[in-house]
Amino acid sequence: MSAVWRVLRRLGVSLITLLGAATLTFFALRLVPVDPAFAILGAGQQQVDISPEVLAVVRQEYHLDEPLIVQYLLYLGRLVRGDLGMSYVQEQPVAPLLLAQAGPTVALALAAVLLAVVISLVGGVLTAGRRLPSWISSGVELVLASTPVFWLGFVLMLVFAVWLRALPILDSGDLRSLVLPALTLALPTAALLLQVLRQSLDDALEQPFILSARARGLSTLAVTVRHALRHAAVPYLTMLGFSFGALLGGAAITETLFSRPGLGRLLVDSVAAQDIPVVIGVVLVATAVFILVNTIVDLSYALVDPRVRETGRAPTEPLAAGVATSDAVTAPEPVVDAEPGTAPGADPARPASETEEVPA
Repeated sequence: MSAVWRVLRRLGVSLITLLGAATLTFFALRLVPVDPAFAILGAGQQQVDISPEVLAVVRQEYHLDEPLIVQYLLYLGRLVRGDLGMSYVQEQPVAPLLLAQAGPTVALALAAVLLAVVISLVGGVLTAGRRLPSWISSGVELVLASTPVFWLGFVLMLVFAVWLRALPILDSGDLRSLVLPALTLALPTAALLLQVLRQSLDDALEQPFILSARARGLSTLAVTVRHALRHAAVPYLTMLGFSFGALLGGAAITETLFSRPGLGRLLVDSVAAQDIPVVIGVVLVATAVFILVNTIVDLSYALVDPRVRETGRAPTEPLAAGVATSDAVTAPEPVVDAEPGTAPGADPARPASETEEVPA
């Protein structure tokens, strides 16, 4: 019953999040001082001479003459039916437009996530428990995490495309043109993941069961990979889920910077053209993907930590050695032989007068 309740609660939170994203986007775009009727007629922000009769017909057709709350309720009614509306600029249904641009964005996001995971895992394993490499890695992480995406993209373009002439700048439809955009998105994300992973690994390496693993003669790298890495998986997966939202936001800048097609570039162009249905559609798709990724992350907790299957939530304390790995063996407590004439279990430091008598 608890599992069913967790699923229903997750579904309810997801629906509320989608509703909130659609509502905020709808009213935020309505605050822009541009008449949507001009965008529908192709004028955009240019207030060209259009007859009042034509504007009145457009407003009546798209219900723009209704009060704002009525427009919002009509919009929610279309969303419930699965209708994202028609694009003002391209005069096409929004759903096919989003589907046509989803492929390049999915490829870019998956490549960026893969690079970020590989960089953070390798960096975390190699620097955890080592003071000097950790200091150097922390400095690099700070620079990458605080660097704007567009500036990092310009630097990568300058180094790899202009100076080295190794990679193309513009999209040419092959894998080589995907490297620079994916690297631009992956480096800041990898810096955040690496910070969380190394801190979690350092905490796990201080646990008592790690001493037992070291006593068996395992090297620092073997201890980190075989024992500590699993203990650091839960916070690492949590940060990975949150970082996916930053990837979706950075995709808009990256796709525009490298002239790539995709949902991010479609969003930028639609905001500039006041194409409200397309903007809301992109926001809803991005929100749904973010919710789906974080749901998968929550479900993966049970695979790396058995206690999640019992409590239903991520733990705050490290795993016990016997639960985390079957290789870790807890060292037995040393047994101190009693001095002659001392009762078993008695403190040998106490005077004989304070020691209980032992019957013969």
